[in-house]
Amino acid sequence: MREGLIPAVLGTVVTASSAAFLGGKYKMAATGVLGFGLAHVVLGAIDLFEHR
Repeated sequence: MREGLIPAVLGTVVTASSAAFLGGKYKMAATGVLGFGLAHVVLGAIDLFEHR
């Protein structure tokens, strides 16, 4: 399995699920989790491109 694929997929799932909660009661928490997911996507993408 390619290095960086798991963090990128995990970040995508976390980002999508937190985006669904942005309109709810805990908007600040959802925003924080959204940033956490986006960071995983970016770091996973860096690993994917770095280890071609």
